[in-house]
Order: sequence, then structure tokens, then C-alpha cells
Amino acid sequence: MKFTYTGIEVKDLDKSIAFYRDVVGMEFLGRGKIDATGGEVAALKSAGSEHTLELNWYPDSRYRGGSELDHLAFECEDVRRDLDRLLKAGATMARPVEVRPKYVVGFVKDPDGIWLELYQERK
Repeated sequence: MKFTYTGIEVKDLDKSIAFYRDVVGMEFLGRGKIDATGGEVAALKSAGSEHTLELNWYPDSRYRGGSELDHLAFECEDVRRDLDRLLKAGATMARPVEVRPKYVVGFVKDPDGIWLELYQERK
């Protein structure tokens, strides 16, 4: 598995994009809808970094201080295999595997409840 990005939950997506782009100086990579949640997502990256910051906004969120870390994302060769391995090692299922148009995606929670996204590109 390869660690690729960090997703944080935000209260106001437009304000957060402006902050990370205009104040922090990150490059805005794009924005889109999240069909599974009805929310929106935006991605930014710092110059010279491979790591992406994903901003997630959800319409029915109960956002509160301390809930900002939404998930850590790992690219996998085989989502189902890695998901099974993590579940056997103490992770718990957070959301069933989804086959999306471009990706296969699964979510588990680590032993402390932090969400991990496992994804692979569809071929």
C-alpha cells in the first residue's frame, strides 16, 4: 500500500480552498461532487510535493472540533486483499467496497477509529 493523500473535513469548502490556495500557497487541482455522500471534494498540492490535501465537505455533517481529520488514503494493487488483511489485524469495516467508474474503493477504521481509504484504479 502506498500513502498518497490526507483528507480533512471542512465546514466551508470555498473558504477552505481560498485559505490553502491563497494563504498557504498550495496549487488548486480541482473540485467535484461525492456521489456516495452528497458532498463535495477539492484537492490541493504544494510545489515539489507528491502528497495531496483533500478537503471534504458533507451536507449533513456534525462537524465539531477534533473531527477535522476525515481519512488517510492508500493506493493499493488489490483493495479487497488489503482490506481483508487490515480487518484480520484489528481494523473494522467503515464502509463496504464500492466499484466506482474510475476506482475500486473501500474504507476501514484503524484501532483508534481513524478512517483509512483503500483505493485502486480500475483497468
